Amino acid sequence: MSRTPERGWERPRIGTGTAGGCLEFQRVWNPLRTTTRRSVLKVGALTAGGLTLGLPDLVRLRCNARADVADGRTPRAKSCILIFMWGGPSHLDTWDPKPDAPAEVRGEFKPIATRTPGLWISEHFPQLAERTDRLAVIRSMSHDDPAHLSPAHRVFTGHLAPVVKSDRDGPSARDWPCVGAMLGKLLPPRDALPASVTMPWIVSHPAAPGGRAPGQNGGWLGRAYDPLYVVGDPNAEGFRVPGLEPPAEVGPERLTRRKSLLEQLDGSGGEGAVAAWDRYQDTALQALTSTKVQEAFRIDREHPKTRERYGRHIHGQCLLLARRLAEAGVPLVTVNWHDDRSNFWDTHGDNFNQLKTRLMPPADQGFAALLDDLEARGMLEETLVVWTAEFGRHPRITAANAGREHWPWCYSSVLAGAGVRGGVVHGASDRLGAYPNTDPVTPEDIVATIYERLGIDPNMEVRDPLNRPLPLTRGTPLRAILS
Repeated sequence: MSRTPERGWERPRIGTGTAGGCLEFQRVWNPLRTTTRRSVLKVGALTAGGLTLGLPDLVRLRCNARADVADGRTPRAKSCILIFMWGGPSHLDTWDPKPDAPAEVRGEFKPIATRTPGLWISEHFPQLAERTDRLAVIRSMSHDDPAHLSPAHRVFTGHLAPVVKSDRDGPSARDWPCVGAMLGKLLPPRDALPASVTMPWIVSHPAAPGGRAPGQNGGWLGRAYDPLYVVGDPNAEGFRVPGLEPPAEVGPERLTRRKSLLEQLDGSGGEGAVAAWDRYQDTALQALTSTKVQEAFRIDREHPKTRERYGRHIHGQCLLLARRLAEAGVPLVTVNWHDDRSNFWDTHGDNFNQLKTRLMPPADQGFAALLDDLEARGMLEETLVVWTAEFGRHPRITAANAGREHWPWCYSSVLAGAGVRGGVVHGASDRLGAYPNTDPVTPEDIVATIYERLGIDPNMEVRDPLNRPLPLTRGTPLRAILS
């Protein structure tokens, strides 16, 4: 059973909301541009794209710190694909339409029947409507934080941000490690593949003074546990992940000479020199030059018809790349809604036009193609797919600009695969889509479900930098939708 919301929540009146929106886009800081002369020398510019530490250092730290899964349970899922709809989609206009509500609530979209009897969703999700037999739709997501940044921390970690209800506080060393970081510590290594990949950017919001959302990195575990960040557009011609294959001018012989040079330089420091070309650095080099790793990221190997099914846009191609990474054995792949320079799903104004023209069509096409592809390859039963966001949108439409404001008190998420029962609706919202009527679900519950499906006890004890024993997450797996 899902837990009830925390006591003491203050429910705002439906007629009120927090206004605000994106006025213009500001480029987010890109850690891929950070490098050092030393790291370039180590592998001849073969640094791992997106890792803020050099890959040899990351391998060393992970190998030294790795722990076994606490209870040795058998995982139902080999991988999880987390699809994060940054900005907050309107649940009333996507997964939870209210055709009998007043016009100022129901909006202009019509509901359509789905493959699941009794389940109706928005007319602008026609492909997903034909695939609800594989989906569990949660209509009772709920929390009390109407900001963008702090609830994102909750989605990515299963814990409250250090500062809640805040768009002013970005990432800090006090953040709880994201799920991918925890997987890097708890799960045994799989070949040379990373434990977690995040694409196509580290989510940020130009209207939020804090900039980047907290909870997307290693937090208090340290930067060695950061996910591998793949920044860029997989739909772009000639797309490559920087650092995962040698530059054209660096052949095997030249790479060997550079390795030999590094050994000589580090050898002059005496036995035990920290920067020695030891087995950790050798493992890192294997990762950088691994055929399996390189092939996993080579989306251009996909048949053109497959790429067309996902959609030749950044979101669809990110989902296709996520499938390739899950197939290769990456435990967690996070696909954030991309840097679209158009306010993401944060539809404070012109909500309906934005949804039906630029947001819902690629989301519908990409998610539907991912479900089909996973099933056709026999991967759906071993891959958990989670479609979620930091909140939903206000039940009452803002008359002045046809927008909807932030609304965390009720919204929708969707799960599929890895033993999730398809054709299921879990929980229900009230007649206005304002509050859960039954079975409220928190972001912590979603994170607990991810851990449970991957074979990790969500209640296992971990220790923070002060050596305090803490639960891995404070959520409860959604056993009502799991087989």
